[in-house]
Formats: sequence, structure tokens, C-alpha cells
Amino acid sequence: MTPDDATDTDPSRYEPGLRVRREVMGDEFVDRALSRTQGTESEAVQTAITDLVWGGVWTRPGLERRDRSLLNIGLLTALRAHEELAGHVRGALRNGLSRTEITEAVIHTSGYCGAPAAMSAMRIVQEVFDNTPAD
Repeated sequence: MTPDDATDTDPSRYEPGLRVRREVMGDEFVDRALSRTQGTESEAVQTAITDLVWGGVWTRPGLERRDRSLLNIGLLTALRAHEELAGHVRGALRNGLSRTEITEAVIHTSGYCGAPAAMSAMRIVQEVFDNTPAD
């Protein structure tokens, strides 16, 4: 499936969305996500996410990328979306958040999402930190 095959996909959003997605998440992460679903029904979800989330939300004015990353850390912690959290922690580091800021974001979520969600998220965050060179 190509972006044009999805009837709801706007090519004027898809291409900028793909560029931002690659800049934030890294080529390896995006290539893996796209190739994993290529030729399957799940490809439409990847296309829609690139178009709507990355092209329609991440390209909006009003928030810097580091702010969007900080929000995502809290949201993904609350949702316990661990598979997405690891990628967004790496993206947050690329977007200029410090390890301390990311850790504080997870601590902050404990008061709103509960200690189990925060502790579970911090295990994922620590794994990313342990596999990423410190500045």
C-alpha cells in the first residue's frame, strides 16, 4: 500500500509527517515499523499514523518537539503503552530532553497514573538509558 491508496491520507501531510517521524524516532525505528507491516492490512495503520499523527499533529505550530516528547512520556506512561514508550524515550533524547527531565516526567505521572504505572514505565525508560550513551 502506498500513502495514496489510503483514502483518508493526505499526501501533503504524509511526506512532512514521514520526515518528522524519522527525525524524532530515527530511521531504523521507522524503517522497522514500516517494513514489519508492508503488504499487510496493518500497513494502513502505519500510513494513517504517519499522515494524521506525525503529519497532522507533530507538524502543528504551538509546541516545540521537546514539549511534545515530554507530553508523550506522560501519556504513554498513563496508557502503559510500553512498546511505544521506549521509542519515544529515544525520541525525547533526540528532541533535547535530559535524562533527568524524562525521569521527572515519569515520577510526575505517579501522582496521576499511580505508582504501578510509573514503576513499569521507569523500567522501560531505564532500559533505554542503559542502552544509550549519556551526554
